[in-house]
Amino acid sequence: MLRFLFTRISLIFVSLLVVSLAIFAVTEVLPGDVANMILGQGATPQDLANIRRDLGLDRPATVRYLDWISHAMRGDLGDSYIQRRPIVEVVTDRLKNSAMLAVFAFLFSVPSAVFTGVVLGVRKDRWLDQVVSLVSLVGISMPEFVTGVVLIVIFATTFGILPSSSIMMPGTSPLTRPEVMVLSTLTLTGAFFAYVMRMTRANVIDVLETNYVRTAILAGLPMRTVLLRHVVPNAMLPTISIIALTSGWMLGGLIIVESVFAYPGVGSLVLTSITTRDVPLLQALALLIAVAYGISN
Repeated sequence: MLRFLFTRISLIFVSLLVVSLAIFAVTEVLPGDVANMILGQGATPQDLANIRRDLGLDRPATVRYLDWISHAMRGDLGDSYIQRRPIVEVVTDRLKNSAMLAVFAFLFSVPSAVFTGVVLGVRKDRWLDQVVSLVSLVGISMPEFVTGVVLIVIFATTFGILPSSSIMMPGTSPLTRPEVMVLSTLTLTGAFFAYVMRMTRANVIDVLETNYVRTAILAGLPMRTVLLRHVVPNAMLPTISIIALTSGWMLGGLIIVESVFAYPGVGSLVLTSITTRDVPLLQALALLIAVAYGISN
């Protein structure tokens, strides 16, 4: 067991190093100049050179990467170019908001998806199975921003029962206005729910066709007992792996969902850092998302 854990942790560490190289390489080729973003278009060449030197941008890329990754491994993510304060302070509140949204989406979607998948697997090819399977296929196919817009049109514009955005005052917790999280949570869980549900359904169908389950049914065991003791536990083994993998994918979906609803989380902060060319902030956020993805796997 310890050897397995050591191997997995080592693989995560190596993967994060590779990801950090990719993140740094991508931020290096981003168009635009952070010095111009800070000083404005009227800055003189001397002023631009001075601020690049102050920010360390005049150093070779290799030196800057090694300096960045060595500090990141010690928990020091550096300072934001634009906000001029430690990135840890910038990210803390946003990270809490994103974690809250992801947890709510996870708690809402996983139990309901597993339950629905079990029910449809037992009722294979009936009208309910066909209808829900078709709807779930549509849900998987639709990008998050399309799902978000559709939900806004239905619940905010047409019926007016939910706010169309998640804008909040700085420093305010989403729990003070839980209604602002409803549409963003539903959008984030759309494809996630559909994918987990379909995988659970397929696993239940496979287990129901095994010899030991057929033997249990022929032996006269109640169907409920067969499901709870034999079908569901064995069907959940591959489903759990799918849930973990899909949870990492859901973290990436936060960027789109938070942008659609102006939710003050890590995802919207990623887009802000790209727009303002705040490279250290962008690198730190991308690395944090990669860490969360690696841990979920």
